[in-house]
Amino acid sequence: MHAGRPLWVRYDLDAVKRAVRRDDLRSRPQTMWRYRELLPYEDERDVISLGETMTPLLECDRLAQHFGVRRLIIKDESRLPTGSFKSRGMALAVTLAQALGVTRVAAPTAGNAGGALAAYAAKAGLECFIFMPDDTPIVNQREAALFGAKAFLVNGLISDCGRIVREGAAGAEGNPARGGRGGEGRGGWFDMSTLREPYRLEGKKTMGLELAEQMGWTLPDVILYPTGGGTGLIGMWKAFAELSALGWLEAATRPRMFACQASGCAPIVNAFDAGERFAQPIENARTIASGLRVPGALGDFMILDAVRASGGRAMAADEDRLIEWMRLAGGLEGVSLCPESAACLDVLERALRAGHVGTQETIVLFNTGAAQKYVEAMAAELPRIDHRAVEWENMRA
Repeated sequence: MHAGRPLWVRYDLDAVKRAVRRDDLRSRPQTMWRYRELLPYEDERDVISLGETMTPLLECDRLAQHFGVRRLIIKDESRLPTGSFKSRGMALAVTLAQALGVTRVAAPTAGNAGGALAAYAAKAGLECFIFMPDDTPIVNQREAALFGAKAFLVNGLISDCGRIVREGAAGAEGNPARGGRGGEGRGGWFDMSTLREPYRLEGKKTMGLELAEQMGWTLPDVILYPTGGGTGLIGMWKAFAELSALGWLEAATRPRMFACQASGCAPIVNAFDAGERFAQPIENARTIASGLRVPGALGDFMILDAVRASGGRAMAADEDRLIEWMRLAGGLEGVSLCPESAACLDVLERALRAGHVGTQETIVLFNTGAAQKYVEAMAAELPRIDHRAVEWENMRA
């Protein structure tokens, strides 16, 4: 952190241009680490990896037909090691943390980030502490403990969890970045919260690098992205700027970025609609899309700057329709869409109706996590079967 705001990683792009060509990537492993000249780690031996493969682009013809659009693609981040896009950020953040001598890490989480940090910390041999709201999805609660983290439930929101992590980090004796033991009541850990260290953003940036390469160094017209803390959207916009500076993109135009939130927690949408650069925190935030329940994002101004610079928008989905959209994506395409990404489908419908997105445009939607990690939401929608009636019908047959 610098003066209360995020640090931003910069590269000598002229040196990168001299060192590597985009065609050189063809011979490299199909992982996020193939973009090493645009990532901040120095030594290959430092990499902490669980196998962060390139995630697929799924052409969703039936879903496109439902919306009346020419082309709708889902980039499915649920294929990553911990079942969500959080693997990218935490893989790089833990790689740099260990390389810099950190031994103890902590983070607040509303869902998938905690499990991802716990998993990569385990791989690196770091002590890990996770703090999450007490109504965090049960799978997220269990996986953090399964990976050996010291996981705690907090009576509050992710903002309350973040305060605990910051207080613990502030109390470390000596150099807190090296995991020094804190004073009484202090954690002595390094704070791995969203945008409170610079490397999670760089890991998530690889979504944009990967998308450009997979699409033949062109970019879609529209990107729909579920936005809580916003590092994925910010990171992709940064990636597109770096690729443009390198001359790797086939066209100068960049996608219109749509920050998709849920009506129960939409601070970025409120700020966008009001023409503000900073968002006011939401009180009593609620949404089943736990990753979107971020009442106040530290990088609010960075999200809003990227959305506006792209010509995109911030829009809120109807909270009561998220499960409906999950079922539609599953039923039409067999895609296990998480509730955060289901918000993007609702936003797409609204954006088409309002004329913000055209039917002939190429649209990419990011599925940031697997639906299977949201068993509470899934269970609430399953129809019940009268087993006695089924048995009777089987007997008649």
